[in-house]
Amino acid sequence: MKIILSRKGFDSSYGGQASPILPDGTLLSLPIPLKKDKHHYTQLKYKDKSYYDIICELKDKPAVKDYYTCHLDPDIRPDVIERAEGWSALFGQSDSAEGHLRNNNIGPGDLFLFFGWFRDTEIINWRLQYKKDAPDLHVVYGYMEIGMKYDDYSQFPAHAMYHSHASENRLNKKNCIYEAADRLSIDPSKPGAGTFNFKKELVLTKEGESRSRWLLPDFFKDVKISYHSENSFKDGYFDSAKKGQEFVIEPDDNVMNWVKNLFGD
Repeated sequence: MKIILSRKGFDSSYGGQASPILPDGTLLSLPIPLKKDKHHYTQLKYKDKSYYDIICELKDKPAVKDYYTCHLDPDIRPDVIERAEGWSALFGQSDSAEGHLRNNNIGPGDLFLFFGWFRDTEIINWRLQYKKDAPDLHVVYGYMEIGMKYDDYSQFPAHAMYHSHASENRLNKKNCIYEAADRLSIDPSKPGAGTFNFKKELVLTKEGESRSRWLLPDFFKDVKISYHSENSFKDGYFDSAKKGQEFVIEPDDNVMNWVKNLFGD
């Protein structure tokens, strides 16, 4: 099993604000805006609010507007939109990022760990707000073990055709949809894809540092991490790459134990 740390959700260029760590611990990743995509922020729901409502509560003048479409990918939260029968979690990738995955032979049995930019929030006067002075953090918020890989548009299954990467404007040689396995192989009690509730073990960022400076255990020095080298390990932190979406790890036993701990209670 290879591990892929996959950067997703709002960032400083796309969205312009952190995804929220909700007061109940929900890690609600906000998908980036993308013109002419298949879903609007007003259509995506968390409990009784739309994602657009949540974005506007957190920032008075958000970068996204109510008519914007967004890139719902990875699509791993079951209740974010109405689902057709037979839905399963999907993740799409294309162009150079998909080329990187192909070059690393990513396929069934490998595990995506999705991370993004998050800040803690609270309710004040019935309104969701970022906590004052809450740090900007990179946090692992979700996962997907690959069950199937579809890289030929003509063979995309019917239940995947709603997905952003099933759009005709992505008909190129480097466009792929990954479908989740039924169960997580390292813990079959869990589904093959899902989201985490916040806990400190999911935080990548070193306390007191900028969000891209991570606190990784020393044993990560002994494994290959794409887009990184031994020079990525600085005095006291791991300097994660500022660009690149998918960081492929060829794990050893120590790294796999670290991964398994993310799924613990």
